[in-house]
Amino acid sequence: MQQYEIVIVLTPLLSEETAKEAIAKYSKILTDGGAEIVQEDNWGLRKLAYPIQKKTTGYYHLTEFKAPGELINKLEVELRRDERVLRFLTIALDKHAIAYNEKKRSGAFNKKPAAKAEEAN
Repeated sequence: MQQYEIVIVLTPLLSEETAKEAIAKYSKILTDGGAEIVQEDNWGLRKLAYPIQKKTTGYYHLTEFKAPGELINKLEVELRRDERVLRFLTIALDKHAIAYNEKKRSGAFNKKPAAKAEEAN
């Protein structure tokens, strides 16, 4: 199975509950299709780089998962049909991206500069 990462941007007109329900729907599609969710990260409401459908903000959600390739087409068709989704991007991760994400999850990049100075001593 290949490892993927998908970022979904939902319309800002949704309530927090509705946004969570939409994300849960796509997580269920993944798990029902035989995918293993590695990590989910809700980035919340953020400003868009440029307006999409006259909206300047959106709910961002990142999901990292392992899945067979056939499942990606099914997921993307469902995302295109849903009017709550402004944009989405699915990326197949290579070995370097997988290693980077594992380091990020373990907290290797979140250390404070003072902690790094102590480690050097």
